Amino acid sequence: MTDSRATLGVDLHLDLSAGRGLRAGLTEALREAARSGRLAAGTRLPSSRSLAADLGIARNTVAEAYAELVAEGWLTARQGSGTRVAERARPRRAAAAAVRARPGLRRPPAYSLMAGAPDLAAFPRAAWLSAARRALTDAPNEAFGYAVDARGRIELREALAGYLARARGVYADPDRIVLCSGFAHALTLLAGVLRARRVREVAVEGYSLDVHRELVERAGLRTVPLAVDGAGARTTELGGEAGAVLLTPAHQFPTGVALTPDRRAAAVDWARTTGGLILEDDYDGEFRYDRQPVGALQGLDPERVVYLGTASKSLAPGLRMGWMVVPAGLLDEVLAAKGRIDWTSSAPDQLTLAEFIRSGAYDRHVRGMRVRYRRRRDELVAAVAGRVGVSGIAAGLHAVLDLPGGTQDAVLRAAAWHDLGLETLSRYAHPDAELPPREALVVGYGTPSASAWSPAVAALLASLP
Repeated sequence: MTDSRATLGVDLHLDLSAGRGLRAGLTEALREAARSGRLAAGTRLPSSRSLAADLGIARNTVAEAYAELVAEGWLTARQGSGTRVAERARPRRAAAAAVRARPGLRRPPAYSLMAGAPDLAAFPRAAWLSAARRALTDAPNEAFGYAVDARGRIELREALAGYLARARGVYADPDRIVLCSGFAHALTLLAGVLRARRVREVAVEGYSLDVHRELVERAGLRTVPLAVDGAGARTTELGGEAGAVLLTPAHQFPTGVALTPDRRAAAVDWARTTGGLILEDDYDGEFRYDRQPVGALQGLDPERVVYLGTASKSLAPGLRMGWMVVPAGLLDEVLAAKGRIDWTSSAPDQLTLAEFIRSGAYDRHVRGMRVRYRRRRDELVAAVAGRVGVSGIAAGLHAVLDLPGGTQDAVLRAAAWHDLGLETLSRYAHPDAELPPREALVVGYGTPSASAWSPAVAALLASLP
């Protein structure tokens, strides 16, 4: 009978045709795997009994091959530690180094104040793990099979419906929530639906993310810019040619202003009059500091507004968690499109987020991060006081720093010298937008970890005029 212990080893793929005879072939296969880096230094190899059973050869053959490679220095063997690939058996890294040195492939800067990302080191690992344990314990067996509902898991849709109604003022029936793998996935689906509806133009904010504009344009739609000022996008200028408008009403990205009530009303009136759709990107809606919460625009007319949200800023973009609250008249078309591009996050992750929300852990995490980000914002404002103008700081994870005229290029050169990642406001301008000249930086204070925050601010101060 086969020794059951032979099933306890790790799987190891080896080609024994490299040498003459079984032992020589095994020895050369293991040597080449260590030399090439396919078996990384420190990798624990299967026991001689386990590998012999897997390969269908004698245990002594494996033991002799191991002994020879230990003698050559490719492997190490210690009591209680097993047989491992030796530290000296490093893979050839010249090719990798050459790739890194290749022109156009840049390493990330030592410090980053780029906008659009949270502090990843603050991800609530312990609370998330606890939620995952509870969710998986209670998960039905069918949750681990192929998805049968294109909207996503009902558990998460129900949890989101309650949370969005309570925290963001969204009218959210669980049946009209569609889960997706992030904002880009949602926008891709909606752009395809709009194209199928024979929409030709989508209005976007004059300052906006180019990647979002590109997703819309890739679907065959033209983007037309709306001017942005201190009251947000000029929705009063929406025309009849556009079939939809993409807005960030709670906290305009990147200027940081909130869309005023009269312009919110103008957008809804336009949608009702023309039959157009408002795509509401609830960017940074949960992080506000010096003002009362600004509710979602969707609450004004749930049948003309598609509400889009994600966990990318509140938790982490790596979760690939997003959601849409879809008008009833659009739902079937969105689900049909999603069936062709189904990138929804895994069912266990959806169940975990549902439990995370239901347990109150999500609210606690958001409140805690709100305090942390406000403290960083205050430190940033105090540090640059008297040197540059600061705006867009009532909410969100970034601030806009207005520079003295003619200094922007010098600041960017200095930031590069200090190995600091920065972006300018002009980087977000629509190429067709008529915007007044403005030299400014978009500084993300959410991105650095706690240990990198102070050095990043010091590098910023050293770069400013």
